[in-house]
Amino acid sequence: MTHPEPVLKMYNYHVWANGVIIDRLKELPQHIYHKDIQSGFSSVSKVLSHIYLTDYAWFDIISGNSMNEAMASSDQLREVVEKKSIEEMKKILLDLSERNKALLNSQEDMDKVIVVDNPYAGLLETSISESVLHVVTHGSYHRGNIATMLRQMGHTSVMQDFGLYLYSK
Repeated sequence: MTHPEPVLKMYNYHVWANGVIIDRLKELPQHIYHKDIQSGFSSVSKVLSHIYLTDYAWFDIISGNSMNEAMASSDQLREVVEKKSIEEMKKILLDLSERNKALLNSQEDMDKVIVVDNPYAGLLETSISESVLHVVTHGSYHRGNIATMLRQMGHTSVMQDFGLYLYSK
């Protein structure tokens, strides 16, 4: 049985890394956040919103909702979230992370099997811990997108890898 500590450590890294990239974005000219650019996403704000909405959906699934319910809930939030300022995003990401940490802390078994019925890929038997690791790696991938987008706009990003997180503690 996987205990919550390693899973929480990885999730705490994810929360930390989101904060690091947000703090970097706050140092840059304000227009950078919503600026339209040619990339995988049309703006940095849409990437950060995607990270938020995916976290929101997966923790709904961990809570016991179906993937369809979770996707519908996050889709309802999409337009509002994408329009938020970087300061507002920092706040809602922190609020969401507190909700998610409380959920994880309430779990007795991180290996508990959950069945995800993905409308695009079908049924998947996974665990709470694997779902959290998915959230973490998904966030890392898309923070990398943000780093690339910042470089395209003539700005540098900031280190936010797991090793640095471990040193920062």
